[in-house]
Amino acid sequence: MNIVHFSWEFPPVIYGGLGTFVTEITCRQAGLGNNVTVFSLNRENRLSTYERVSGIDIYRPNTLDLTSTFYLCADHELRSWGPYFKFFADVLSYNIMSASQLVDTLARKNGKKFDIIEGHDWLGIMGGMIAKKELGVPLIFHVHSTEVGRSIGRGSHTIKDIEFEGGQIADGVITVSNAMSDELLKLGFPPDKIRVCWNGVDPDKYDPNKISHDERMQMRRRYGANDNENLLFFIGRLVSVKGVDNLVKAMPRVLKEFPNTKLVILGVGDMENNIRSLIENYGLQGKVMLRAEFVNEKERILHYAASDVVVLPSLYEPFGIVCTEGMSMAKPVVVGARGTNGMREQIISSGEKQCGIHIDPYSPEDIAWGIIQVLKSKDKAIQMGKNARERAIEVFSLDAVTNRLIGIYKEFI
Repeated sequence: MNIVHFSWEFPPVIYGGLGTFVTEITCRQAGLGNNVTVFSLNRENRLSTYERVSGIDIYRPNTLDLTSTFYLCADHELRSWGPYFKFFADVLSYNIMSASQLVDTLARKNGKKFDIIEGHDWLGIMGGMIAKKELGVPLIFHVHSTEVGRSIGRGSHTIKDIEFEGGQIADGVITVSNAMSDELLKLGFPPDKIRVCWNGVDPDKYDPNKISHDERMQMRRRYGANDNENLLFFIGRLVSVKGVDNLVKAMPRVLKEFPNTKLVILGVGDMENNIRSLIENYGLQGKVMLRAEFVNEKERILHYAASDVVVLPSLYEPFGIVCTEGMSMAKPVVVGARGTNGMREQIISSGEKQCGIHIDPYSPEDIAWGIIQVLKSKDKAIQMGKNARERAIEVFSLDAVTNRLIGIYKEFI
C-alpha cells in the first residue's frame, strides 16, 4: 500500500505516546513492504524539509507564522488563548502546508498515487481532510485522545469542533481502546466508522533480560534506593490528568506500612512546581524524587528495570503506552481504572493471570491501597510481573498491532 500519515509528532519532535506510536508503527508498515510517507512538524523551521529514514519518506514543510492573519478571523474563544494562539496558528499552518505539498507536488506534479491517508488527532486531521477532498483518497481519523478527555470536560470548543468534523468526514475512525470507543459514541461519532486498535510495545526492545544486574543496581543507587527498599516508578507528563499529584498525596499512607519505599517521578509538564510543593509540604524529601526532564528511550527502559512497581494513576487515559512498556519489562502495574481509561483493559486485576491492580485515581487513599496490595507479597509481585510480560507479548506486540491496522486500512479502501 501507499500510506500517508499526518502526525504533528515524529522524530526528532516527540512529546508523548502519539509520537512514539507513529514512529514504531510506520517503521513496521515500511518493513512489510508498504510505501510510507509522513508529514510532520518542522519545529522552528530548523529541520530538514525531506529525508528518508528506515524506508519512510519524511516531509517537514517550512511553516509560515500566520498568527496575526488568523487572529483577524478568530472568535472570542480562540483569542482568549493569548500567547498560546500562536500554537493554534502553527497547527493550521502545518496542516495547510503539508496538504498542499501532498496534493500539488507529490500527487499532481510528480504523479504519486496514494491508497490511504491517516490523520492523527486534531493536530493532523485537518491536513487529511484537505487531501481527501482534493484527491478522493480514503481517510482514517486516528483518535488517540479527545479535547473533552484531556481537559477533564473543559477545553477548547474549536478543537472539539475540529474533532467532531473529522469524525464525520473521515471514512473510518480508529481509536485506541474500547473505553475510547464508548467516549467517541457519546460525542456523536458515527458508530459504523469506529474500529478499535490497541497501541503496542516492542517486547524485544522492552525486555528485562537485556538489562544486567549491575545496570539495574546503578540506576537504583542514582535515587538512593538500597537493595532492601521498594522503588515505585511513575512516568508521564506532569499534568493534572495523569494523577501524579494524588500519587504524591498517597505516599504518606504507603510509607506508614512500608517505610522502606521510594518513589521516582519522571516527566515534564506545567505541574512541576506544584509537585515540588507537595513533596515539601508532606515532608517527603528523600522519599519522593522528581526528575523533571524528558529522557531517551534507553534510559527510560533502565528506569523500568530498576523499579519494583510501576504506578500510573491517570484520571483519563485513552490507552497508556507506558503501561504496556511496564508490562513488557515484567513489572506489576497499578493503574487508574475509572472513567475513560484504556489501562484497565491492559491490566488483569485478579485471578491466575493477574498482572496489576485497578485503583480509583481520584482517591489518594485508594492509590495507596493498590500500591500496598503489591508490596505485601514480593513473590506475588514477581508473578504479576511475569504475567504482565506474557500478556504484553501475546496481546500488545507491535507486530500484532501493525497487522490489525493494515486490516482496517484494507476494509476502508
